[in-house]
Amino acid sequence: MNIKQQKSNGYLILEICEERIDAHNSAELKESVLKVIEQGEINIVVKLGQVRFIDSSGLGALLSGFKNAAAKSGKLVLTNIQSQVLSMFELTRLNRVFEIYADAGDVLNAS
Repeated sequence: MNIKQQKSNGYLILEICEERIDAHNSAELKESVLKVIEQGEINIVVKLGQVRFIDSSGLGALLSGFKNAAAKSGKLVLTNIQSQVLSMFELTRLNRVFEIYADAGDVLNAS
């Protein structure tokens, strides 16, 4: 899975450079997020601007990262979500669990 990393304002920004997060690559996403949390990065912004499809395994990978960051008093937030991906979060009501921002700048300015 192609993930770009960048630090800004106390957050680690993970930009997912894939069109799909599904059963084929969600385990890799989960592993990548858990690895950065174990390295001490507990405030994470996940940019999903390039993602056009996400399935339940992808949602599960993000939820795992959310829970692990929260367990260490951090947070994992989502940005740049395309409408078809956002509809999956709304359908599963995960939009009530995750903080979702229009773009990473909104998160960085709010902190």
